[in-house]
Amino acid sequence: MSGAGKLKPSSLVVSAGRPRDRGQALNAPLVPASNFILGDEPVYSREDGTATWAAFEDAVGALEHGRAISFSSGMAAVAAVFEQVPAGGRVVLPDDCYQGVVRLALEGEQKARWRVTRLPTEDTPAWVAAAGEADLLWLETPSNPQLILADLDAIAAVPRRQGALLAVDNTFATPLNQRPLERGADISLHSATKYLGGHSDLLAGVVAVGDDELYGRLFAARQCNGATPGTLEAWLSLRGMRTLAVRLERAQANAARIAAFLEGHPDVVDTRYPGLESHPQHELARRQLDGYGAIVSFVLADATAADRLCESVRLIHHATSLGSVESTLERRGVHAGQGHLPPGLIRLSVGIEDADDLCADLAQALSTT
Repeated sequence: MSGAGKLKPSSLVVSAGRPRDRGQALNAPLVPASNFILGDEPVYSREDGTATWAAFEDAVGALEHGRAISFSSGMAAVAAVFEQVPAGGRVVLPDDCYQGVVRLALEGEQKARWRVTRLPTEDTPAWVAAAGEADLLWLETPSNPQLILADLDAIAAVPRRQGALLAVDNTFATPLNQRPLERGADISLHSATKYLGGHSDLLAGVVAVGDDELYGRLFAARQCNGATPGTLEAWLSLRGMRTLAVRLERAQANAARIAAFLEGHPDVVDTRYPGLESHPQHELARRQLDGYGAIVSFVLADATAADRLCESVRLIHHATSLGSVESTLERRGVHAGQGHLPPGLIRLSVGIEDADDLCADLAQALSTT
């Protein structure tokens, strides 16, 4: 799109990936086709993509200032990135990390595919020391679910060995709050199931890269493994992205209100939100993020109290996943691989409902604990 590089992210998210020629539909079309008339590209959608996928990828690429490739799910995108690790290579993973990524990494280690090192996200010197020897540095920032930040500028500045990759799961921050490629990362990854789609109605993933050779390798991984997005899912992801800026603005405002409410509540042991001055990395968040996001994690006395609260909410939904218009929460310790978490930790994905109603719902649920 002409002049797209000069637009702010809130404008790009609405305009990128749209048809521009006269007579075209204003919205990118839904193209439910597996194959095409021979004689020119595309030929077969698994190998060449479709116009629907391309529109979604163009929009994400414009936001991330790179080139994007869409996948059937966030974990399919993760798997394609891990495939780039050479046999016997070294993967460095945060202590606080999405359990699906942990499972994939540890299963690969058990099969002698690679070696895994775990580091605290906030231990910047340890990441800097590991950067020169790793084949894949995998970061979540803010992390899931403890909302710990990695210092991207410091870690990305360290020279990496030939072919080594720095990948950042940017799902929590979204491209509106953080653009890892601008800070020196090789890969920015999203579960489009979450904020990009934004309505709890699809599974999709996407990666953005700044290097053409890496783009080709990840594209080939999608081809070979058949991890292609569904046509409807790609279309819904793009449609959901159009309202990302307004959804995130409202959800972040709600999250700030709720974080302040929880921090002052006597039954809450700890409240974790990068926008709170009490967050140990609040200054890093101010420097690195354009917004503090809409995830709030808080800790109750024990698992029993946390489970009781989850069962007592009325407006907020007791459900997994995050990033949608409705608020959801769950006790994360119920999932395998989350033994490092406080038993009473609850991850709350704040939606776009009225903030007063959300606080009232939490207040009545806390009264049952």
